[in-house]
Amino acid sequence: MNRYSRTRIAPTPSGFLHLGNILSFTLTAALAKRSGARTMLRIDDLDRERANDRYIRDIFDTLNFLQIPWHEGPRNPKEQEENYSQLRRIDLYQALLRQLRAAGMLFACSCSRSEILQANPDGSYTGACLDKKLSLDAEGVSWRLRTDLIQEAAIKTGHGIVRTGLPATMRYFVVRKKDGVPAYQLASLADDLHFGVDLIVRGNDLWPSTIAQHFLAELLSADSFSNAVFYHHPLLTETGGRKLSKSAGDQSIQYFRSKGGRPETVYSAIARAAGKEVVVNNWEALADVLYTIKEYNLSS
Repeated sequence: MNRYSRTRIAPTPSGFLHLGNILSFTLTAALAKRSGARTMLRIDDLDRERANDRYIRDIFDTLNFLQIPWHEGPRNPKEQEENYSQLRRIDLYQALLRQLRAAGMLFACSCSRSEILQANPDGSYTGACLDKKLSLDAEGVSWRLRTDLIQEAAIKTGHGIVRTGLPATMRYFVVRKKDGVPAYQLASLADDLHFGVDLIVRGNDLWPSTIAQHFLAELLSADSFSNAVFYHHPLLTETGGRKLSKSAGDQSIQYFRSKGGRPETVYSAIARAAGKEVVVNNWEALADVLYTIKEYNLSS
């Protein structure tokens, strides 16, 4: 196992944490312990329309209930809001946006979501505004990245380097939204650079985001991010193969707790969803179970 400096648990407070979140947190904690990395709790609360106080409280309640450790970051909602909120790092995000703008790597887009979906039902954006030369200072425009400036990204994973182009759904992705707020891809990259994260654990559904952030890092000459190692794991799914979501109330940890469940109830449910009918008492035991499943084995 390679040695790393820092990893992170980075939930978005847009719903109650569910079994899939805990799977990812468990793998993060296990890799951190095995590699000597420190784990940071980083709550992605920049989208204030989605961030909710009760969901922020749920993050701390859940981590403490399941005894999942973290070494750095807030210990309660008050510390999160006062010291660690992404709102405290707006200047950091704006600095990267200025760098991209000065280098000519952005263009303004006035397209609405409905217009994009009408053109492409999968939501992919074909660059309709690329040659319109709209002002970046115009009202009601988003800022999109010139992703056509790079052909592929080289991503370091736990199993070697993967070279890949950008998925169609990530072409010309947004880095600043129409309301002027930095978008997720830029803020997430900026935070990982700022905190020196060099080990990142994510579900397979975020592989397109990983590629997009590598394209962005390349344009920003952010070598430290390019050298970070990524572990992407399979998702737990509901009946019918749908991935778990925060809207799936019966899969939330808050639901398990409301029914009198104990930590082993949660961990055993994750093991069962991953294909192992065993009783699991804590996150370390769950990690041991997952390491025996080929699809979840993150050993390098």
